[in-house]
Amino acid sequence: MKPATRCAALLALLLCSAVQADDWHLAKDEDGIQVYLDQAPGSKYQRFRGVTQIKASVSTLSDLQENLRVACKWLYGCATMRLLDVEGDSTWVYLTTDLPWPASPRDMVIRVQTERTDDGGLVRRLSAVAGKVKRAPGLIRVSQLKGLWTLVPKGDQLTEVTYQLQAEPAGDIPSWLANQFVIDAPMVSLRTLRAVAERQGVREEDDAPAP
Repeated sequence: MKPATRCAALLALLLCSAVQADDWHLAKDEDGIQVYLDQAPGSKYQRFRGVTQIKASVSTLSDLQENLRVACKWLYGCATMRLLDVEGDSTWVYLTTDLPWPASPRDMVIRVQTERTDDGGLVRRLSAVAGKVKRAPGLIRVSQLKGLWTLVPKGDQLTEVTYQLQAEPAGDIPSWLANQFVIDAPMVSLRTLRAVAERQGVREEDDAPAP
């Protein structure tokens, strides 16, 4: 391939990637939370991205994610969550779902890869993995899932939080329920996380020693 042809092909690829990256559309904007949707490539299901700002530090939000008992209370659709393994910056978590009827309960093993950023923020990359836990009777195993949590500090006690997820739920899911899930999951999760984090922040300020 001639250099000019290679450059043209590279440019086309970059432009195509940019178009795909900008394909998100705002589906809901309520209570300071924006939910964006995009058609996941090669899937009949949409992926979501929820964004909000929370009056809490990155450290407080990180702790609320790592405390799995608490995390299952604010994460939409979570029935149970338990730690399986930790290795370096990776953590493996087993999760079962409690979704609205008529969805059957599901389970999954999620690998969480955590990265600290130079600005004091945090990135957690989520992916479903095989193994670690045998399939349980009565539960549908989700084996395809990719997600992302980003915590970006915007001030001393202010963090921009983004929750993004794409999943193949396995089994039959009515279209109306799938469409409801991609709105409710980020909206409810972020709203509840915000309430818990901001209450935690108030308690931490009250417990701080007087100057």
